[in-house]
Amino acid sequence: MGKVVMYSSVSVDGFIADENDQPGPLFDWLSSGDVPLDDSGALKVSKPSYDYTRAYWDQIAVTIVGRHVFDLTDGWDGKPPSGIDHVVVVSHRPMPENWDPEAPFHFVDGVEAAVAKAQELAGDRMVEVAAGDVGGQVLAAGLIDEVRMDVVPVVFGSGKRYFGPVDAQHLLEDPDVAIQGNRVLHLRYQVRR
Repeated sequence: MGKVVMYSSVSVDGFIADENDQPGPLFDWLSSGDVPLDDSGALKVSKPSYDYTRAYWDQIAVTIVGRHVFDLTDGWDGKPPSGIDHVVVVSHRPMPENWDPEAPFHFVDGVEAAVAKAQELAGDRMVEVAAGDVGGQVLAAGLIDEVRMDVVPVVFGSGKRYFGPVDAQHLLEDPDVAIQGNRVLHLRYQVRR
């Protein structure tokens, strides 16, 4: 089975969005360079960010998100973001009415079921878990192998926490990657078992 990785861009004080679910400048690094990150040409980053991020994106087969993120993004119009094969949505509610049942989105109840479904779909490839409430629940359940964060030089003061509702201590190993890009610091930690 592939790794299960918790990921997001994050403020230096640990928030992935403000109180109104707005990312503010958290994604500015995705337009702060001159190297196209994907075929659209809309995302341009520094060379160090490209090397790190492109290699990471190419490994992801499935992303796990909560229903809140799914609703905020309107389910990416049924097309998983960044070329990902499948999205697993943790939700106590059924898929939305008029949702295309052929879209590669899978609705499950609970984080353990989400990780199991994602790993089944991913095989040996990576499963990405969006940071926030669902990511924190997956971490608390002991199902995260690695934590990745793109730390952006901004202080929010309050908002949606990177680790969501985690209220217990979880030890990480020393960072095994620390790469400085334009307006971002890419960090990677293995979860201590």
